[in-house]
Amino acid sequence: MNLSIVIPLLNEEASLPELSSWIVRVCRKEGLKFEIIFIDDGSKDHSWDVIQALTEDYPEIKAIRFRRNYGKSAALNMGFAASTGKVVITMDADLQDSPDEIPALYEMIQNQNYDMVSGWKKRRHDPISKTMPSRIFNRTTRMISGIHLHDFNCGLKAYKLELVKNIEVHGEMHRYIPVIAKWAGFGNIGEKVVQHYERKYGSSKYGMSRLVKGYLDLLSITFTSKFGKRPMHFFGSIGSLMFLTGFGIAGYLAYEKFVHEVYKMTERPLFYFGLLAMILGTQLFMTGFLAELISQNQTKNDPGYIIKEKINLK
Repeated sequence: MNLSIVIPLLNEEASLPELSSWIVRVCRKEGLKFEIIFIDDGSKDHSWDVIQALTEDYPEIKAIRFRRNYGKSAALNMGFAASTGKVVITMDADLQDSPDEIPALYEMIQNQNYDMVSGWKKRRHDPISKTMPSRIFNRTTRMISGIHLHDFNCGLKAYKLELVKNIEVHGEMHRYIPVIAKWAGFGNIGEKVVQHYERKYGSSKYGMSRLVKGYLDLLSITFTSKFGKRPMHFFGSIGSLMFLTGFGIAGYLAYEKFVHEVYKMTERPLFYFGLLAMILGTQLFMTGFLAELISQNQTKNDPGYIIKEKINLK
């Protein structure tokens, strides 16, 4: 299998026929052996019925249906697990991403040896409620991650199969897949300017609330990527520093009392600061120790996705 195209969707019944025929036309023209994997993330419209009908015309279509809405990250994670193509391309189902970009993205992964290529919607056809948060996200993520991409959240991306099989996307981390890929050791990340169209059917599923969620996700992925497997390095370092600071203060106060005979130490704010520093330092150190034990003994948990139906997949 040359190519897997993973498409998460939620209530996109109107766009699916046009999108499917467009993808099939492009891929067949390029002579690619491909599969289209739709992940229906708990749609309430007739999206699943449309997908079932499309499989009669296009045998390349496979599909998974969640019993309820779990979010885009869960849908992508499930699509990655089901992919078999050497190259995996993700795109949104709303026809704002162009399937005409598929051959170029495929070539960059297959022949230019990129681990991942992220689309850049240089000219966007979205309202300011979407473009302004994206600019803030992208600027901040570039600063923190050191990955120089213009559009981290573009749905149109291409990956090596090895990459998607070795990362896990959960929560709302789909915005930061390039960061996850980098921390997993896949550092050859490229970018391609892609065509972006105005939404033809339906309405956007994203709002200003993702501004707060995005920052929390970025802090989470940064911490877990650096310290998830070695939490003692984080908590232990800070805890040790605080304990030594408190111990130094206690030593200084003891010196003042016994050498210079300065009494009423408990009336000095420095005494309580030193005591607090030692207590917090001990607690942070123990937190790191316990987190280290949990990290070493943890097992892979069931993601909790309840699948209602599948098409052409075991």
